[in-house]
Amino acid sequence: MKGLKKLAIAGATVCIGMGMSLAAQAEMIIGFSQIGSESGWRTSETASIKAEAEKRGIDLKFSDAQQKQENQIKAVRSFVAQGVDGILLAPVVETGWDQVLKEAKDAGIPVVLIDRGVDADPSLYLTKVASDFVEEGALAGAWLAAKTNGVCDVVELQGTVGSSAAIDRKEGFGNVISNFPNMKILRSQSGDFTRSGGKEVMESFLKAENGGKNICALYAHNDDMALGAVQAIKEAGLEPGKDILIVSIDGVPDIFKAMADGETNASIELNPHLGAPAFDAIKASMDGKEVPKWIKANGPLYLPDTAAEEYKKRSGS
Repeated sequence: MKGLKKLAIAGATVCIGMGMSLAAQAEMIIGFSQIGSESGWRTSETASIKAEAEKRGIDLKFSDAQQKQENQIKAVRSFVAQGVDGILLAPVVETGWDQVLKEAKDAGIPVVLIDRGVDADPSLYLTKVASDFVEEGALAGAWLAAKTNGVCDVVELQGTVGSSAAIDRKEGFGNVISNFPNMKILRSQSGDFTRSGGKEVMESFLKAENGGKNICALYAHNDDMALGAVQAIKEAGLEPGKDILIVSIDGVPDIFKAMADGETNASIELNPHLGAPAFDAIKASMDGKEVPKWIKANGPLYLPDTAAEEYKKRSGS
């Protein structure tokens, strides 16, 4: 009987210990200020980070800024007031973050920038987990230069004005095509990273450029704008992917279908699975370990030859 009693006590102790361990995991509270859901890629990123938090037993406080910086600043201040263990911030624009980041730093809360950067003192945030947007733009430019033998008049659909993704993707693309005297950007305007914005701006490009006959190619800062442009090109009586070449960035499922259908020509993947390295960085910081200032997560360039297979994998169809 004594032996059974000891076993029961030991078992209860193990259960209590396990319970305390699980409780300790759940005690890690992270605030996540997301830009919004302007694109399919953004939705995938949000879902991926939420899934990673659940997998790790992290209590994730989520805030959707609906594309407004003031909403993000309010959210970060709310997270600071709640005393969270860390903050993930996907900044809608580059500038205007110094004060709120300083408030988080003064409170001892590490901030990880997700998929975009800020123009602020690097000491105010822990790290940035993001792709190299300049490299993405350069890759798009290099592909187009090779495809057209360096002879092409381009229209450009930019992302949200003031965002690091739009600034850097424009810079990288421009750096490459500046090496080719017979490549130039005819028109460049923001479609705000949305499908509807891409369609609307592309319609204006087509009207301004002889119904699209002057346009060799479209470079879109994301796939959603490219997909909107595809609709506009079709409605103008032209064949997207043939009459006008299309290269874009993100690697969302719908772009692979468009490539498989011959309506776009290339897409550079932007990895949406940024939760794991972001949470690892916060944990490392809490453990007193050094964290690099930029954790890169670049993806490859995809072409139509593998698009049908990729679409099947990514859409689950």
